[in-house]
This record gives sequence, C-alpha cells and structure tokens, in this order.
Amino acid sequence: MQQYGGWNKQYQHHSKTLGCDMKFSVFTPPAADKQKVPVLYFLSGLTCDDQTFIVKSNAQRKASEHGIALVTCDTSPRGLNIDGEEEDWDFGTGAGFYLNATQPKWRQYRMYDYVVKELPEVLQSLAGLDVHKASVFGHSMGGHGALTIFLKNSGVYKSVSAYAPICNPINVQWGRKAFSGYLGDDQSTWKEYDATELVKQYNGPKVPVLIDIGTLDNFKDKQLLPEAFQKAAEGKLDVQLRLQV
Repeated sequence: MQQYGGWNKQYQHHSKTLGCDMKFSVFTPPAADKQKVPVLYFLSGLTCDDQTFIVKSNAQRKASEHGIALVTCDTSPRGLNIDGEEEDWDFGTGAGFYLNATQPKWRQYRMYDYVVKELPEVLQSLAGLDVHKASVFGHSMGGHGALTIFLKNSGVYKSVSAYAPICNPINVQWGRKAFSGYLGDDQSTWKEYDATELVKQYNGPKVPVLIDIGTLDNFKDKQLLPEAFQKAAEGKLDVQLRLQV
C-alpha cells in the first residue's frame, strides 16, 4: 500500500532462528528510490504483531519526511504448537519478551536473536535499506526489548527510545512471569534481559535516551518502573524521562 509517497509492504519468510514462518512489515520512504536509507526498528508490546504499529501509528508521515525506513516484526514465534502457548496474553504467543529462552519447552522462543541477527540479514535482500545505519524503539514489552537490545549491542544502534517501557522486569509481575517461564528459576540469569540491571554495567557512549510515558498510566508504578532505570543510568546515559500529563 502506498502512503506519503512511500510503500507499506508485509513480508513472510521461514525463520531458521525460530523454526517457523515469520512476518515483518516495512515502510520504505520515497528517498529509498534514489539511495539507501537508514532503518528504524519498532518493537511492539504484548499481544501485538508486525502490523499493529504500521496500521495505528501514522509514523509513516514523519518517516517519509526524514527519509527513514520503518521496520516492525512480530512479538513472538507463532504456530509452534507448544502446549500452553495460547493460554495467556502475557506469556507465550504475542509475548516473546525479546529474549532467548533457555528452558527446553520454550527453546524456540529466541526473539532476541531474531531481531538482532536474523532480521537484519533478511532485510539486506531488500532494495533501498541501509541496515548498518539502524536505530531501535518500542512500546511496553517492546520498549523493554529496545532498551535491552541497545544496551547489549553498544555501537550497533544509533539511537534508542521507548514508550511506556517495562524498565525493570525482574521486579514486576509481567517480567517475573515471563522470565521464570522462559529462563528458569535462577534469577541471576534474568539480569541479562533487564534494562535497569544492564545499564549498571554499560560503558558505551553517553547517548540521549528518551522514555515517554503518561502520568495516568495505571501500569507506571506497578509494571514499568521508569524511575528505576533513570536512576541506574545516571552518569552513563542521558536519559530524558518525559512524563505526559
């Protein structure tokens, strides 16, 4: 579908990382007709898929103006027929938490490797995209994914921002449920996918990080904990916590 002079396209491929077919969506701005353009990955939140942001956000307008390609992927593998993967909205299908599961039952839930490794490789086959000039942002669970992926891959992504991200998952119900299921009971391994814990060890460039969240968000102080990340990042990143009234 054409929009703002560019194109929205959905693709499907077989993922070797996840062992199933995966869909992802790309908005390519008109500038890509003449030169390669940078890529901005958006990671969606719980229950979403690759089309949620593309359909609802209207971000294509700004992406077209600035010559940026938008890339969105699904939030988990689908159709693996794992017992229980469809039972809960916050675990299993639609809730992959952008990590690499270590528990045998969930071993195919490797969304971290999919986003960081396989998806960029697939995108290289598409014309007009410069995957080596990439940034990442996301919402809720996807904001958690954006922050952790940025922190674990210093220098790979030019910028990072997040809307209402789950900033300290090891200390909230959503995170504890997901991490215990995917990673097991050894909580020391959970820190590998917790932005607040990761930033304590971060020694990369002191880049600006925008976290945007509404003050009336019922999950802010129960599931998101943005202040914990902001405090942990002091002196390491230039965090702007923008609270919307």
